[in-house]
Amino acid sequence: MNEILKEYDAKMQKTVEVVISDFASVRAGRANAAVLDKITVDYYGSPTPINQVAAISSPDPRSLLIKPWDASILKAIEKAIQTSDLGINPQNDGSSIRLGFPQLTEERRKELTKQVKKYAENGKVAIRNIRRDAMDKLKAKQKKSEITEDDCKEFEKELQDLTDKRCKELDDLSAKKEKELMAV
Repeated sequence: MNEILKEYDAKMQKTVEVVISDFASVRAGRANAAVLDKITVDYYGSPTPINQVAAISSPDPRSLLIKPWDASILKAIEKAIQTSDLGINPQNDGSSIRLGFPQLTEERRKELTKQVKKYAENGKVAIRNIRRDAMDKLKAKQKKSEITEDDCKEFEKELQDLTDKRCKELDDLSAKKEKELMAV
């Protein structure tokens, strides 16, 4: 039973990691290279993440500097950033692209906290789905008389404790990110 619990715990942990990466893509008024993670550029016919075709640095807290390794892709990177939902206009100087991050307005901060809450809720739903799958497998084993009813109840309790722990972890991460967003 413990190996089964470990398997489902690993799946839940993976879900938490995905939510953490989603949180990282929400910009908090500071320059963070993670905001570019979901933006891909057409590089020789295949969609490629920007961080695989360019060096990304943060010369100061409010800007990112993107230096492509292949100068011919500069226009494609600029276009990909413009068409993304990042909301920042790239400045091309011929050899690199600079992204300036403006101070967030109160309204935008509230929108971003709603987005963070949505990511956290999606993560909780995914964790609950993992729990449901585990319960279904458990019920099937009990029906086939592979495990006893007492073992089934014990496993259900442990699985619920694990689910509660992971959901609490997501709540804590969400609260921390919301606090970061609302800080001026």
